[in-house]
Amino acid sequence: MKFTVDPWDPSYGASVDGELAESSAEIDTGVEVPVERWAPIDPDRSLVPPEAVLFVDGVRRIDAQVWVDEGQGVASPALCATYAAGVVCSCPDGGAHLVAAHVRRGLFSTVAAGADVDTGAGSYRFSHTPARPGADPTQVLSLAVQRSMAEVELLAAAQARADHGVADDLLVVDGPLRGRQHLPRAVGFVKTHDKTYLPTELGGIVAALGSGQRTPVFRLGSAAQDLLAQRFTWYLRLPCAPGSPWAGVARVECSGQLAPAEAVVLAGVSQGSLIRFASTEYKDSRAPQNLYPIAGLERQLRRRLGDPKLMYRALRRAAATA
Repeated sequence: MKFTVDPWDPSYGASVDGELAESSAEIDTGVEVPVERWAPIDPDRSLVPPEAVLFVDGVRRIDAQVWVDEGQGVASPALCATYAAGVVCSCPDGGAHLVAAHVRRGLFSTVAAGADVDTGAGSYRFSHTPARPGADPTQVLSLAVQRSMAEVELLAAAQARADHGVADDLLVVDGPLRGRQHLPRAVGFVKTHDKTYLPTELGGIVAALGSGQRTPVFRLGSAAQDLLAQRFTWYLRLPCAPGSPWAGVARVECSGQLAPAEAVVLAGVSQGSLIRFASTEYKDSRAPQNLYPIAGLERQLRRRLGDPKLMYRALRRAAATA
């Protein structure tokens, strides 16, 4: 019996779901080449690499689940969370270095009237999140934390661009580009897959990708949709050891507001850049998709979250004196 072992650490889930669900999104596979000419594309060595590559990422941690007293014996669940976002710049002059980092703490609750929670270790800013009928409150609150983290990522990206950006830099967002499509020269880097976007007859192109190769660019979303809802996207296989058909494959996307020709150029430029930062198995348990600058940024940000036990004790003390 022949088999391969996925290098992705299973404690992070799977890099590819066992059975990829079919996406309901409309697609246009003729953006870069006609369907009949679809084939793996090698890096274009004639393209000028960006002068700097900026990597954006965020981390979050739930410090405590709390209950907000609404009176008359009624209490609603809430989350106390710490989250952070930052940017690492990789450029010839300074190598990879941190250029922006922001840390926030929040109390996320479905209760309309609330207040900030001050502790000896930091303050948690109150944030109201409307409840959704039939939805698990904890899931609603967790999504609210995620949205707040995305807002801080946007803030960090804007600061990095203002302070350290150059005219031809490339901004790489860890995860989908959602909410950041307006950022120029930006791509979203999606490490894991839970659905397939390509029709069956083209899906085999992904499995056929060699190290450093990508698929042609295709469009997600119909022409009837607003451009903000559309995305150009492509699959890229990062350098890695031979394995499963989807080993080392990431999906990269850019704004649907770009002209098709601009999206194709961005795909080529990002292809040549991203493969340089692919991690290796002996250094990273999520190799090769967890790019070295992103992994380093995550470590830097997690250190800035503070000690979780200290924050938990501080919250317990604040609750006892409230």
